[in-house]
Amino acid sequence: MADWNDTIVALATPQGIGAIGVIRLSGERAWVIANELFPSKNLLLQPTHTMHVGLLKDGPHVLDEVVVSLFKGPRSYTGEDVVEISCHGSPYVLQQVVQASIHHGARMAKPGEYTQRAFLNGKLDLAQAEAVADLIASNSAASQHTALANMRGGFSDILKGLRDQLIKFSALIELELDFSQEDVEFVDRTAFYVLIDVALQTTTRLLKSFQLGNVIKNGVKVAIVGKPNAGKSTLLNTLLNENRAIVSEIAGTTRDTIEEVLNIQGILFRLVDTAGIREHTSDVIERIGIERSKGAMDSADLIIYLVDLSAISPSELDDLTLEIGARNKPFVLVGNKADLAGGSDFSDDLLRISAKDPQSVEALKDRMVSLVASGGINTEDVVVTNARHYQALQAVQQSLVDIRNGMDSGLPGDLLALDIRRCLHFLGEITGEVSNDELLGWIFERFCIGK
Repeated sequence: MADWNDTIVALATPQGIGAIGVIRLSGERAWVIANELFPSKNLLLQPTHTMHVGLLKDGPHVLDEVVVSLFKGPRSYTGEDVVEISCHGSPYVLQQVVQASIHHGARMAKPGEYTQRAFLNGKLDLAQAEAVADLIASNSAASQHTALANMRGGFSDILKGLRDQLIKFSALIELELDFSQEDVEFVDRTAFYVLIDVALQTTTRLLKSFQLGNVIKNGVKVAIVGKPNAGKSTLLNTLLNENRAIVSEIAGTTRDTIEEVLNIQGILFRLVDTAGIREHTSDVIERIGIERSKGAMDSADLIIYLVDLSAISPSELDDLTLEIGARNKPFVLVGNKADLAGGSDFSDDLLRISAKDPQSVEALKDRMVSLVASGGINTEDVVVTNARHYQALQAVQQSLVDIRNGMDSGLPGDLLALDIRRCLHFLGEITGEVSNDELLGWIFERFCIGK
């Protein structure tokens, strides 16, 4: 168990050599410890939100020339007194500063402890705290945008509004129980029905957004499949704008899956180039590659099935479309070598490209984005990206259904109040208004030390 009354210290910038490194102190003795290491002036007499340049010393030993930034609680990230010491980026120097801080009474921070203190001090709720970790881990424009929106309270504001209204109705129902002998009603049942319906619509919308949120956070796994020599490796190289896969006229050149990541319009696509699929082969290694190709299709979020337009008939293409569609996954049927074969007899659903031509492949990129995002990637809507939030929202949705069913069946007020309390509990789990030490430990231990 962490002691929330002591002062913690950690490196707040990444490990390794850099121009600068920042040491962060937080706690009631943060300013005192910094002042003991900074003989240039008395920091205890300085105003908050100021910066000071001078030598940092541990006794007679000069550690570095630094910039000290002061933040007086509660006007700080953690809500406590905070000092940030900007040093030169030598790992040795930074370690010496951390050790000096420990010698003067601080202790090493645990992973996520600064953000956990911010949560405990009411600077942000649990959903916002988790968005901090998502922002640190963001690797695309879409994941950055979503994490920032949630960190600034977009998701929390929706839940808070819903929770406040449910608390209001819950209080009125509880009041009715106190006057049960007088048979009076304080709750406008019609207005309560409207609230439950709106809450169900909001919860359903948030739950549906999780599919997009998962794509934004983790990327889209794309299986590029097709028969041997259809041009799969050529397509991968063109998409990546580099010669990542070996290209040859010899059928079956690709024996194993090749994975690469591509950012298209802010979405990460994890491209998997697979071995060519054909029904019969005597090559044991090729058979293993084909099985892996089928496995890649099963685990993919999106399938790009590439066909050689010069080697397939319209009827064969129709049968292939039905076969891929039976997997119930988004897919793009791509006709390659359009520059060599007209393909005028094929369906309009077929996307015709030349895998060697970057301009031709742009249409495929647009199709991939539209299939995944469904037009919603650039909206300002709140998007759920956290699996814990998704599970809690499912419980909220079921609780709301139980409340409405209870009202329909004339459930007594005391039982209806229990359903409302259960719904409030699951809403509170998301924002941290209902939490426990195990849950907090699990969430914050995923953070890096220093945040």
